[in-house]
Amino acid sequence: GGPAERDRTYHQGTVWPWLSGPYVSALLRAHGERGRRRAREHLAGFAGHLCDAGIGTISEIYDATAPHNAHGCFATAWSV
Repeated sequence: GGPAERDRTYHQGTVWPWLSGPYVSALLRAHGERGRRRAREHLAGFAGHLCDAGIGTISEIYDATAPHNAHGCFATAWSV
């Protein structure tokens, strides 16, 4: 869609990877060793993307549904 349509949908169904930090912290605090395994699995999902756009970076946002394509800025400090 055009700019107006994209602006309206920016926060609807968008995945913000910077929230992985607080999510991983919660997993570790709430679930101990099981949380550590789940955190590793979650973070491993980003491994393939680290070479996609900006090498060693994580994009600003992702689609909520598979294949979870990256969008927005190709690198954001809060996500990395």
